Amino acid sequence: MSKIEAVIFDWAGTTVDYGCFAPVRAFIEAFKTFGVEPTDDEVRKPMGMLKWDHIHTMMQMERITEEWKRVHGRMWTKEDVDAVYRRSERSILDILHDYAEPKPHVLETVKELRAQGIKIGSTTGYTDEMMSIVVPEAKKQGYEPDAWFSPNSVGNMGRPYPYMIFRNMEALKISSVHSAVKVGDTVADIKEGINAGMISVGVIEGSSVMGLSMEEYRSLTEDRRKEECDRVRRVYEECGADHVIMDMSELCPLLASVSAD
Repeated sequence: MSKIEAVIFDWAGTTVDYGCFAPVRAFIEAFKTFGVEPTDDEVRKPMGMLKWDHIHTMMQMERITEEWKRVHGRMWTKEDVDAVYRRSERSILDILHDYAEPKPHVLETVKELRAQGIKIGSTTGYTDEMMSIVVPEAKKQGYEPDAWFSPNSVGNMGRPYPYMIFRNMEALKISSVHSAVKVGDTVADIKEGINAGMISVGVIEGSSVMGLSMEEYRSLTEDRRKEECDRVRRVYEECGADHVIMDMSELCPLLASVSAD
């Protein structure tokens, strides 16, 4: 294994916004505006994709398609996807400033990575306009990666395409995909890393796949907590994750063991 030169993090659900609630809330409110109420599971399944693609994927879900036809008396169209997307974008821009708090162990881990000379990159499903809110708000609270790229920077070819990762590698002057690691909290994150040819790591606690707030997670019984963590671990492993960590405190020890292989 090459020496690790960079870690490419996701944002919501990975480094900020425990449980990845900002986009979930925005998508649900947008669909409700058009008379269709998706479940949390339906919203979270495509999480991590470019937001328009996310809504398009949801529209193709059998239950949502049938509900749309029932409410509107016709099949949905691309124009309907555009309309729901525009509504979701307005919703999320109104609330994003409240969802930029760094997750537990993130600030300490980033500090330790930098002390080792490892650069911090990042990719996201958010647009540039959304990131113009999240980035400065996260910076106020102590988190600032060395680089970030949204789907807007790669012709809207967001996850699972690997192009945002490649833009990070160029900006950070990383020598090889084998010298960087992708860390995320969705299936799209893992596939993005795999498609870039690099080690992909899934984070369990506070992830979109888990979908629980910190309070909800901590209130679970020990047995239920183990069941949830095992479920999330299986999701990551089934989509090809190389490694799975409970939280960010496990990342530096993992990188040390990977580098030693």
